[in-house]
Parts: sequence; C-alpha cells; structure tokens
Amino acid sequence: MTILDKIIERKKEEISASRSHISIDQLKNSELFGRKSFSLKESIRNKSGIIAEFKRQSPSKGIINDKVQPLDVTSAYENFGASGISILTDKDFFGGSFDDILKVRNHINIPILRKDFMVDEYQFYEAKSMGADVILLIAACLSPNQVKEFTELAHELDLEVLLEIHTEEELKHFNANIDLVGINNRNLKDFKVDLKHSVQLKDQLPKDTLSVAESGIYSLEDFKYLKEKGFDGFLMGEYFMRNADPAKAFEEFSLLI
Repeated sequence: MTILDKIIERKKEEISASRSHISIDQLKNSELFGRKSFSLKESIRNKSGIIAEFKRQSPSKGIINDKVQPLDVTSAYENFGASGISILTDKDFFGGSFDDILKVRNHINIPILRKDFMVDEYQFYEAKSMGADVILLIAACLSPNQVKEFTELAHELDLEVLLEIHTEEELKHFNANIDLVGINNRNLKDFKVDLKHSVQLKDQLPKDTLSVAESGIYSLEDFKYLKEKGFDGFLMGEYFMRNADPAKAFEEFSLLI
C-alpha cells in the first residue's frame, strides 16, 4: 500500500465521521457558504503566478514548520504579491485543519485553495463553508468520470478546480471545464522530483490551458526554468515554510522574480 493509498483510506474514514456530525444542509447554512468566490485564474493572469502555501508537515519531509501562525504567513504572502494561497486541511498526514482557512479567510482578499484529497462530494460543501475559492482534484486518486462530476459540482458551488496530474496516462482526466491544470513535479508514489518530466507533460496540454507547476521548486533557478518553459502558475510551499520566518522568505523571493 502506497502513502497515497493510506491517505485516501484515512480520508474516507474522516468524511464518514464528519458527515455523521454535520450534514450538508448545515454546511449550506454556514456564514461563509454564500460568499462570492475569488478567481484564481484571473489572479494568476494579473499577478506573480505564485500560489504560496501554508504547510506544517508532509509524509516525505516530516515537520517542516509548526511554529508559525497561518494569518502571519498568509498576510505576507498577499502583501508581497502572491496570486493565491494554498492551505493544507489534511490533519493526520500534513498537520493541517479547517481552522487554518477559517482563521485567515476574512483577512485575505486573494483566492484560497483548499488543498486536500477530495474523494467525496461532502468535501466540496465543506470547502465552500470554510471560505475556500478553489479545490484540488488529484488525478491519481480519481477516475476521469469522477473528475468530470466533481468539476461540475465545484462550479455549481462557485469554486474553481485545479486538476493535478503527474503522468501521461493522467492527461486523460482533463476535460474542457477544468480551470487550471497543476503538474506535480514530485511523484506521489515515490516522491522523486523531475522538472523536465513536468515540462513534457505541460506541452501535451491543449493550447491556452492555464498550467501550474507544483512541488519540488526549491530555488529561484527552478522557478525561472519553469517560467521560461511556459508555466503560468507556481505552487510553492516548502521553499518558504522551511524558513523560520516564511513571511520574510517570501518577501525576499518576491523582490528577485
């Protein structure tokens, strides 16, 4: 069983427990459910293209930074030109929580991506209720038909969709309604990073597809390489979060690009 398999198995248990405590109707009645979402597509076109991530830990790296507060970090991300913010909400494997989004939503005026492993319609109503603007669909744990159905549901809820792929086979998950395609430079099964492989996949996407390079961007040189190869967006978390002061790290990086 791979790490991804273990995460999905645990995720289904979490969803079952959550559904038994809070119904979809209750989620629909939450304070943030009716808010108009911000567009990540537009923000990427108009700003730096960086989707800066708040992430405490990961299965491959362990604890990255569990000393900083979400609002302190994400406020700096916004102030220094991030196009959007990615916040992990998976607890067991990434140390995240729904509260991490709730704590910053009313203070941040750029799109927030709920980064989690979306395998059930219930999670989309959760995402809307916590104030997310964008959800992540990971091709590795969904069928093309599920991607299509989940994209339709997301759009019904005024949420944009970032589809994440890593292999040529997963290009089959793409459909014309997808808002953005993220290409993960890190293989979710063995966690190896290959930027050139990602560029090859990007070049097979339909023309004018907004593309986002994800994971494994560890330097200014990596960023510039991917930008030169035509990526529109760049999801970066560890590069900033591994610093004692991620806010300062992002400020310094923003002055160099």
